[in-house]
Amino acid sequence: MTQKNRNILSYILLAILFISSFLFVRFNYGFYERPIAKVIDVRIQDSIENVDMYDNKDLLTTQKLVAKLMNGEHKNEEIHLVNEFSLSGAYDHEYKVGNELFVMIEQPAEGQSELTGTIQDVKRDKYLLIVAWAFIFTLLLVGKKQGFFAIISLVVNAVLLSYALDFYLQTSGIHLLVICSISIILFTAISLLLVNGFNEKTYAAIIATLLGTFLSLLITYAVMWITSEQGLRYEEIQFITRPYKLVFLAGLFIGSLGAVMDVAITMSSSIFGLYEKDTNISNKALKKSGMEIGKDIMGTMTNILFFAYISGSIPMLILYFKNASPLGFTLSMNLSLELARALAGGIGIVITIPIGLYITLLFVNRKRARQ
Repeated sequence: MTQKNRNILSYILLAILFISSFLFVRFNYGFYERPIAKVIDVRIQDSIENVDMYDNKDLLTTQKLVAKLMNGEHKNEEIHLVNEFSLSGAYDHEYKVGNELFVMIEQPAEGQSELTGTIQDVKRDKYLLIVAWAFIFTLLLVGKKQGFFAIISLVVNAVLLSYALDFYLQTSGIHLLVICSISIILFTAISLLLVNGFNEKTYAAIIATLLGTFLSLLITYAVMWITSEQGLRYEEIQFITRPYKLVFLAGLFIGSLGAVMDVAITMSSSIFGLYEKDTNISNKALKKSGMEIGKDIMGTMTNILFFAYISGSIPMLILYFKNASPLGFTLSMNLSLELARALAGGIGIVITIPIGLYITLLFVNRKRARQ
């Protein structure tokens, strides 16, 4: 089969997957155990303006909804729902005709003919599918073959992470950090080998990634032990039934992996690229160029981590500030763990630069000796 025919076949398969996925999501009601209702009529019952002690104004509105049940024993029957939402939309939603909702059906009272219930959640799978396909098409358009392998590695890693967490929840005798350590080794090997292939550049990046990630965890743990974790506020994760400090460390461990892996493969690819362009280049020149590359990416990567972690706290920061919470208390409550994650990832990035440089030079010298 020629390359042109393979490309045509790939496009046909992609189109089939694209169309079939949307058809599946459009008619997948029967795969859900919870009742799903599609809104067919919306009426506003009343609206009340609310002003709190800090002069924050909000508009509370009550909706009466009529929806059609799409699955379960009451399929195709109508159900009547009541929804209260605020203009701020802090914890609620305004529903419109066409929205699909997960509902809980209430037992009808004696003499009552119509079904009533309460709204539990919104069915969002079609919106997630749109975003997922936009991501897939972007990867394929830019990365082509490597983009395809990146998608495969992402799916495999997501399945592995889900299985690892489920395994931890089902067992009590295995330490969470042990499970995360094994998972990180698998994540690193699968991601780099699938995208970059089986070569010395990839092997150098794998070793640098693992060393940088594990060293960053050790340094972070040592700092937390020396400072007795003062300043860290665990309130947001204390509701879990597992040791929350251990869960925080595990999340920090996995969270820094992506940035460290990016730095490691950048260092490895750059140095091998310089060597392959000029096989007579000296180690001193490679080392100097590698350090310059590392300095260039160090600032951008640490900023990426900072903004990625902090951005998730912006809604809560606004909510605290709108309710006149003190600045120090607000930042401490919402940013202490995020800043710790960003700093831990930053440590991993910085130490991976020299680690990646010298490990790559070792592989370059081995390749040089064979030639």
